[in-house]
Amino acid sequence: MKDSTLADPAAFDASPSSCAPTEPAPAAPTTAAPKRHVGVAALLGLLSMSCVQFGAALSAPTMDAFGAFSTTWLRLAWAAAVLALVVRPRLRRYSRAHWIAAGVLGVAMAGMTLCFFSAIERIPLGLAVAIDFLGPLTVATLGVRRLRALLWPLLAVAGVLLLAHDRAGWIGEPIGMLLAAGAACGWGSYIVLMKKTGALFDGLEGLSVSLIAAALAATPFGLTEHGLHIASTQLAATAGLALLVPLLPYALEMIALRHMPASSFGILMSIEPAIGALAGFVVLHQPMTALQLAGTLFVVSASVGVIVTSR
Repeated sequence: MKDSTLADPAAFDASPSSCAPTEPAPAAPTTAAPKRHVGVAALLGLLSMSCVQFGAALSAPTMDAFGAFSTTWLRLAWAAAVLALVVRPRLRRYSRAHWIAAGVLGVAMAGMTLCFFSAIERIPLGLAVAIDFLGPLTVATLGVRRLRALLWPLLAVAGVLLLAHDRAGWIGEPIGMLLAAGAACGWGSYIVLMKKTGALFDGLEGLSVSLIAAALAATPFGLTEHGLHIASTQLAATAGLALLVPLLPYALEMIALRHMPASSFGILMSIEPAIGALAGFVVLHQPMTALQLAGTLFVVSASVGVIVTSR
């Protein structure tokens, strides 16, 4: 958002030979621009979530063949390399505060991504995302100032619970659920840290440095699976997948968080379990029950509610 420029306070030319008025001062800024920015930020958030969930579903064959850790590490490395070439971050000009913010965000990114993709190896995508959503839900709840505004997080929680249940009962296994809970902690931290880092850096420089830190943090985990014996097919597959997750989503979310509060963004993320269930159904042929469809309606309603109230 560009800073507004004040008009010259002089209404008329001071010269006696000229009494013509100067150009009128610009009209006072209205709330239309901020409202429009909130709407655009919400759209960017929706696009980001779609990229993440369909990218996760499309990653299943590659992770089955090569492992979640090495696949996630290579995706982060590809994303960091591509964005660094495009953005060209000015590494020598950053202060200590810049490096700390970007480094901590990078660690959160790596932890969130490693835990999430390891979880979906073990439990259905919809359930993994439902547990993962507890992170942004916590951020959203902490930002609530009015009691009635708690309706949206509560509605989202109800939807998440319905999405985590099928005809046979509660689904999942302990290790997968613990990994999803770890991803939730990383996701909640990521939302707060992404907003802070986006405010410190110009453009996408903060994201570029954070992705480099994330790739470095994920390197030991990636090397534990296959060492340096990386198949050419895995390199090619992860290069394409890196665009869907994490490069494009992280860029969209950093831009979105510059134009809406972290709490509102956290509630907007309530639609992600529904998108995850849809991606699991379409790509991985994981069925959805009537209760899960009801859960989808609940989380969509919560997302619409937060957008309406934020405007």
